[in-house]
Amino acid sequence: MKVRIHVSLKPGVLDPQGRAVVHALQGLGFESVEDARVGRLIELDVEDGTSDAALNEMCRRLLANTVIENYRIEKIEEAKEPAE
Repeated sequence: MKVRIHVSLKPGVLDPQGRAVVHALQGLGFESVEDARVGRLIELDVEDGTSDAALNEMCRRLLANTVIENYRIEKIEEAKEPAE
């Protein structure tokens, strides 16, 4: 099973990477950009039947700093091979 973990900074936490993106885009002439938040995406291949509790524990213990970051777990349905 494929799982995507979306990690982002909590609201109110300073995002220097986001500020750099805004500054760079505005420097390129995209003046309408007012704010940006930069996060990360982690894709995992796990055994079918891996519990939600186990996925949450992975996030809390390693993948996200829950003091300053939020995370969201997305289970990906893989496309089935057509039967011949």
